[in-house]
Amino acid sequence: MTVPGLTLLHTSPVHVPVFDGLRDRHHPGAVLRHLVAPELLDRARADGPRSVAPALRELLAAAGPGPVLVACSTIGATAEALAPALGAPVLRVDRPMAAAAVRTGPRIAVLAALASTLTPTAELLAEEAGGRPLSVVPHLVPGAWESFGAGDTARYLSQVAEAADAVTGADVIVLAQASMAGAADLATTATTVLSSPAPGLAAALALTAET
Repeated sequence: MTVPGLTLLHTSPVHVPVFDGLRDRHHPGAVLRHLVAPELLDRARADGPRSVAPALRELLAAAGPGPVLVACSTIGATAEALAPALGAPVLRVDRPMAAAAVRTGPRIAVLAALASTLTPTAELLAEEAGGRPLSVVPHLVPGAWESFGAGDTARYLSQVAEAADAVTGADVIVLAQASMAGAADLATTATTVLSSPAPGLAAALALTAET
């Protein structure tokens, strides 16, 4: 019998200890089940996020009962759309962050290491704005994905932090990928920098309490 809890879907194994650490610090006792499927991001980058819908549905249907938190921004919208078919809540990790961003101000800078993340993030921000005017400026951080792929997390986070510090004219800076969260502590900008793992996990665990 599967123990009720929260299922987290990742497209990189590096996210697992991040969310476990957040659970241990802020949500002790919460049950997290991690699924890691890097091939989903590879396919989404090659063929578009909707191309992974069948594989996503099969994977999540087999994951067991309870809500799902999707830690990959590129495929988050595709996963959320599967909630009715799965009969369980599905939350993309960046949705609570996006909601906080549009509350902070209309001028939003979006930082991403992958180009495939920029459009889904902009669409999510517009959705959370609910028709309110926004100015969303995308920034692809040069060389960051290469550093991440090489396993050089320190350089990756440093590159993202430097990009955040270079942003001007924004009310808030959004770190579009969960893997960027550590850069928020490294950035020295006076502009608010938001990352997704902590608010995403908190919101998803709140869903487990409701189901």
